Amino acid sequence: MAVRLWVAGGLLLLGVGGVLYGCAGDPATLSVADGIGPNPQLPAPVHSMLPTVRVARAVGWQNGAMPTAAPGLKVAAFARNLEHPRWLYVLPNGDVLVAETESPHYEADSKGLRGTVARWIMSEAGAGSASPDKIILLRVTLAGVERFDFLSGLNSPFGMALVGADFYVANTDSVMRYPYRNGDTSIAVPGTKLANLPGGPIDHHWTKGLIANEDGSKLYVSVGSNSNVGENGMAAEDGRAAIWEIDRATGAHRVLASGLRNPVGMAFEPATSALWVSVNERDELGSDLVPDYMTRVADGAFYGWPYSYYGQHVDARVQPPRPDLVARAVVPDYALGPHTASLGLTFSHASAMLPPAFADGAFVAQHGSWNRSPPSGYKVIFVPFKDGKPAGMPVDVLTGFLDAQGEAQGRPVGVVLDKDGALLVADDVGGTVWRVTGQ
Repeated sequence: MAVRLWVAGGLLLLGVGGVLYGCAGDPATLSVADGIGPNPQLPAPVHSMLPTVRVARAVGWQNGAMPTAAPGLKVAAFARNLEHPRWLYVLPNGDVLVAETESPHYEADSKGLRGTVARWIMSEAGAGSASPDKIILLRVTLAGVERFDFLSGLNSPFGMALVGADFYVANTDSVMRYPYRNGDTSIAVPGTKLANLPGGPIDHHWTKGLIANEDGSKLYVSVGSNSNVGENGMAAEDGRAAIWEIDRATGAHRVLASGLRNPVGMAFEPATSALWVSVNERDELGSDLVPDYMTRVADGAFYGWPYSYYGQHVDARVQPPRPDLVARAVVPDYALGPHTASLGLTFSHASAMLPPAFADGAFVAQHGSWNRSPPSGYKVIFVPFKDGKPAGMPVDVLTGFLDAQGEAQGRPVGVVLDKDGALLVADDVGGTVWRVTGQ
């Protein structure tokens, strides 16, 4: 999510306009497809003074331009002119909630050369502005799509979940509960805190995903790491790089799974009811490492971060090493390509709104790389499933987020199926929610 560049002090005095654009670093020698699937290629890591930096400058959609839908699909704007829409949630009556949000600002998180470079990259990539800190509601009426200010006064909100009459929001530092009645277009009642989450004063991976289990007794929260590979010390990672399970009745929590550098989107696979998560892996090992991935979440499992990646491939940068943890590191189920920034994840079902080829599988929104040459991601893909497992290579659903000059017209984040079964895509740079249906 938020772009972070970890470089040694004095490495990049790159306030000089376009220098970063030319910092190709280590160009890829493999295709993105080589880093996709259950057995991705994992070449030797590349260590260099200058990390690969290839920033797609955010320009937005101009003159009515929009993403390109795959054959058999069509795309239309569901809502435009939104303020950094990141995450989506569909209420039982069909209303669509949109978290308009950005990273929080902590002074300790933005000091020095690293902070300066990170802020510059974030700005170029369309991030880093003040967070709107609100949720809006979109309702389809005979007059079109109406919008309402649903909930405000939040703190970098992201994940949302409704259980009965309780509406939950995952702020960057807490899970909040609010009363909700079917059809409400706003919530004015102050919320109550269910649980604290790891937040500032350093809050690198700030987004907190949220999902409820089937009976509503538990909430699951995805909590990203506070660094690339632990360079801020492991004390800063307490409770992070993990998925939490929170008891909805008491607010008590436990770590369900750990060693996940930046877990974001979560969804239950329909055939098996298994919880899956999309995870952003580490940077600065070259353009071909490390693939982001999606995986089933096994209770008690450790997935390697920061000591190893993709199972037991040791990351020698992390000191002191932990061979005991590396020995039990779980191999993820399915790689999604290096540096694709795979964020949104939702499972499909048979729908009259989408062709049968999309009836069983996962839609994944790939926000796009900042440190791969050439860029990767910047699209929405579909991974077919069979019997609860990935079954083949992904197919493109939406492309064209990068223009001919390599600038970002949009960047997909959250994905969800609406009440009718069409795919909705939140595009933060483009300020739009797109709706994808069959032709």
